[in-house]
Amino acid sequence: MAAAWWQQQLLGGLAVGGWLTLLSLSALVVRHRWPEQREWSRKLVHIGTGAVVLIAWALGIDRLIAVPAAAAVTLLAALNHRVRVLPAIEDVDRHSYGTIAYGASITLLLALWWPEHRAAVAAGVLVMALGDGLAGLVGPLIPSPSWSVLGQRRSVVGTATMALASLAVLLLLAAFTGGGDAPPSTQAIVAITTIAVLLEQIANGGIDNLSVPITVAALWRWLAQA
Repeated sequence: MAAAWWQQQLLGGLAVGGWLTLLSLSALVVRHRWPEQREWSRKLVHIGTGAVVLIAWALGIDRLIAVPAAAAVTLLAALNHRVRVLPAIEDVDRHSYGTIAYGASITLLLALWWPEHRAAVAAGVLVMALGDGLAGLVGPLIPSPSWSVLGQRRSVVGTATMALASLAVLLLLAAFTGGGDAPPSTQAIVAITTIAVLLEQIANGGIDNLSVPITVAALWRWLAQA
């Protein structure tokens, strides 16, 4: 029994490690191919990292493995932020701890609710990965009215992308699984999305990478229907 458990954890660990390696290599390729678009490589990693939770869910990675692994990756992100071993993962045009905060939020969510409330963890991580990630890509590409919040530019297109992507993620998650609890109602999901969009407006220093995932996951957990 113990051998089977360790084999399962090893398989899951290899899958996650392989996926993160592929993301890092892809980011380097994107940075090399489009050096003038520095945000693209970082957003590729940002979006792709969300899939780690789904891999862990699908392969049954245990909390005892998931939490230390996530903490280790966060420490590596902090080291990379300082010495820039992989500059393609960091945004060099503005001072931000977003990558570190992102890893810290995933680690905290895993420690709090994995695996009993996997859907809540997935909700928080995927909203940040896809909602915020796509907003950061689409917003600058399509001109639209914009404003500044604490020095960070926000636009109509970027905010709308965040809202639509987040709503789609949460509705799909609710449709396919409840992760131990029945998912929140559609009205509650709309409310969670609205709060996530508002929190994403305040992104000074990358704080939204911490506030959005944790708040979304907590609201999903607390609003889950009995």
